[in-house]
Amino acid sequence: MKFRYLVLLSFAILAMTGCDSIKKSDPEYIIDISSIGIPEQTEPTTEPPFRATSVSFTAVGDNLIHSYVYHTAKEQANQDNDDDDDNKKNDDKENNDKEYDFHYCYENIADRIANADLAFINQETLICNGKYDVSGTNLNFNSPVELGNDLIDIGFDIFNIGNNHMLDKTAEGLEACLDYWSDQQFEHDNLVVIGGYYNEEDMQDYRIIKTKGLKFGFLGYTDHTNGYSLPESSELQIVYMDNEELMQQQIQELSEQVDCVIVSAHWGEEDTHEVTDSVKELAQKFIDWGADVVIGTGSHTLQTMEYLTRADGSQGFVFYSLGNFISAQTDNFNMVGGMGMFDICRDTQGVITIENVKLMPLITHYDSGITNVRVYPYDLYTDELIEKHYVPYSGGGTFKSWNREVIDSIIQENVPKEFQLLTAPKNDKAEEQETETESNSNA
Repeated sequence: MKFRYLVLLSFAILAMTGCDSIKKSDPEYIIDISSIGIPEQTEPTTEPPFRATSVSFTAVGDNLIHSYVYHTAKEQANQDNDDDDDNKKNDDKENNDKEYDFHYCYENIADRIANADLAFINQETLICNGKYDVSGTNLNFNSPVELGNDLIDIGFDIFNIGNNHMLDKTAEGLEACLDYWSDQQFEHDNLVVIGGYYNEEDMQDYRIIKTKGLKFGFLGYTDHTNGYSLPESSELQIVYMDNEELMQQQIQELSEQVDCVIVSAHWGEEDTHEVTDSVKELAQKFIDWGADVVIGTGSHTLQTMEYLTRADGSQGFVFYSLGNFISAQTDNFNMVGGMGMFDICRDTQGVITIENVKLMPLITHYDSGITNVRVYPYDLYTDELIEKHYVPYSGGGTFKSWNREVIDSIIQENVPKEFQLLTAPKNDKAEEQETETESNSNA
């Protein structure tokens, strides 16, 4: 109010004296307004164009649902239903409508998935929306819809279906699978599915998730589909890795739209820890084209990982293979996979870096007769469990032995030390002795 009054008074004085009689060169007519409250002119302040932020990301490998795995889920669903029937006071009958319950298979790892901001899985087997018989043998797979529902419930956000089994039920099966995932995307925000598409327009509609102020783009590629191919009349789209021109175009286009590009690559030779030269060369190309992280799957074995550097000095990261998440395979190298964990960080200049990369080993475990198939993180996989692990065809080869030394050697030989996340499990016997010691000291 004071400022407005003084300014008006100054203009009134000017009006009474007459504008024509005042000359700018006459010092007696120059009005000093420095003392009447006008703020000093300062340089405009500018906020940083970006704020520092980070997103935690978890990725697992091949979710390979053999018949033994879905038999485990079926037995668990039956047990759930029996428990509900016995508990007359339980009004929650949700499980009564389920023929399969896969929560049991993943319950030892579910909290690690839920804790991540974003979680990726390679869904190795089709989920054909109930239109085909469930199958998990003879390299021909179709999993029940409960599998996808439970994986979403556990906390997975990104599902890759671009792999060598995606045409196991022909083009019609892939389309039925896409229908299932389309329904799930309609019901769940920030759920993306990559690797298979209805048509070219759908393929070029890039899958993007935004979280914590960062935008993530996802692409999925496979090197083959077990000799099967789409008919020429089909509009369905699969991007094979021999189409480098298209992959380069997609990665470069997507990198202009998002902060971070993550590529799922289903590649390499199966049942080996060795990374082929062709895979290494393609991984470098992905990073050079603009991918920030490459998640490799397909070998069903744990393989190495590393930072790759671009010409400008910036880096991306590649997991060459995370191995199996779960399966009923029987060689020891198939039973040790990994959970890749890392942070995608952006500084105040907008620079994206991949930091805090760790690999937590995962163990597929089953009981006698390949029953009760389930997955454990390394820090929960005790010596007692190792002793109980069923080793089929124990005399049939050099890859059937199973003990702590075998597990640790697979990890040490394939995971660089700086990326290892190894916490020794507390064994049941040691825990019992500790409890007994505490009881005696309290007495």
